[in-house]
Amino acid sequence: MTLANGEAHQVTNNGDLSKPFKIFVGYDPREDLAYKVCRHSILKRSSVPVEITPIVQSDLREKGLYWRERNKLESTEFSFSRFLTPYLANYDGWALFIDCDFLYLADIKELMELIDDKYAIMCVHHDYTPKETTKMDGAVQTLYPRKNWSSMVLYNCGHPKNKGLTPEVVNNQTGAFLHRFQWLEDDEIGSIPSIWNFLEGHNKVVENDSTTFPKAIHYTRGGPWFEGWKNCEFADLWLNEMHDYIEEKKLNAS
Repeated sequence: MTLANGEAHQVTNNGDLSKPFKIFVGYDPREDLAYKVCRHSILKRSSVPVEITPIVQSDLREKGLYWRERNKLESTEFSFSRFLTPYLANYDGWALFIDCDFLYLADIKELMELIDDKYAIMCVHHDYTPKETTKMDGAVQTLYPRKNWSSMVLYNCGHPKNKGLTPEVVNNQTGAFLHRFQWLEDDEIGSIPSIWNFLEGHNKVVENDSTTFPKAIHYTRGGPWFEGWKNCEFADLWLNEMHDYIEEKKLNAS
């Protein structure tokens, strides 16, 4: 699998080289720093082996896995390539897909412990209607049922229904079919607490209730790496993580 810098990023638990948990992150060149900070936030906190792979559209096109023409309403390069996750995981085991504009504040092991094999996928069942008409760096803010459900998905990759997510289906099916998970029945879609896909500007922390504090922040409207979103909620947490990533990179280079 091709990575942004050609390397697999793994973290092991006390030297345990058991099979790493596969995490696929939607990659867009406009958000390269967001991807790197997201990856760093996962690796920094993970107590289990993980393998993080960016889904890079140009690489998929070169390999003949993605040929879909880009629609003007697609705000990122991974709007549809995200649904190749089960295929890229060889339809084996569980794998996580996330957008690159996530910041993890908790151990990914806690999320893995929520996995239930009876489901084909698991995600946060958002009820989200954004007020803004644009997001990020001026991209159109679209409205549709189950919006943001597909931004963080645990895929049971070997589930028979998910084996239908072939490159042909991902390249030819409608946005509604894919983003609304129409290849599945409703009872095949498990639910995860919203703190694992905490939408900045939408979900709220309840004062004195630690259970409402995010374990993974999703800067879905736009994060501090965009000029227009430097003062968004939780910007300080992302900037702190960015500085930590930069300092670690300097240390590794020295």
